Amino acid sequence: MSHDGEPTPRRRRDAGMTREAILRSALTAFTRFGYDGVGVREIAQKAGVTAMLVNRYFGSKEGLFAEVVDVALAPRTVVGDDLSTLSRDAAAALVAKTAPEAESLDPFLLLLRSAANPRAAEILREGTQRHVERHLKSMVTGAHDAERTALFLSVIAGVWLMRKVIGNTALAEADPAVLSRHLEAMFQTLAEPAPDARTAPTAGDG
Repeated sequence: MSHDGEPTPRRRRDAGMTREAILRSALTAFTRFGYDGVGVREIAQKAGVTAMLVNRYFGSKEGLFAEVVDVALAPRTVVGDDLSTLSRDAAAALVAKTAPEAESLDPFLLLLRSAANPRAAEILREGTQRHVERHLKSMVTGAHDAERTALFLSVIAGVWLMRKVIGNTALAEADPAVLSRHLEAMFQTLAEPAPDARTAPTAGDG
């Protein structure tokens, strides 16, 4: 403690390192076992701290999970930042990250293994909207942009599930270049502004 009553830099660094260790432990645990498959005590033990300290930093298991979701979903893993190459880059990234020999993507497994818990699903939905959906929607403009954005993300999740988790033979053995082209075409259809069907001319209009 310094003379003015403020914590010393050493103590502040230790607090930050402790918090980071808890988050790393929680990310690994929630990704591997899901929200319902692990408790605060196990997370604390792996981080080398007490469960009481975990609750002091994060308030509760729910609060810890919410921060883990933020940490997991904040990085850009498939959806990039360049609108001009959005579809091509997303297709290439998805094919590369779902290749049979590729490492599993923690954010997707976190969603998959925790979604059965209603509160965890709510936190995951909010995190996805905040970190991924909002970013993508800012680029997918035009009619029905919200629905097209959600469909774009659904394609990503579906391919990830079928190719990487279930191991669908056709997708797992597909030529990466061919698969990328198919996905790019799908993404491009969803990313481009589409005419609003409600304002489209009917057959009798002349």
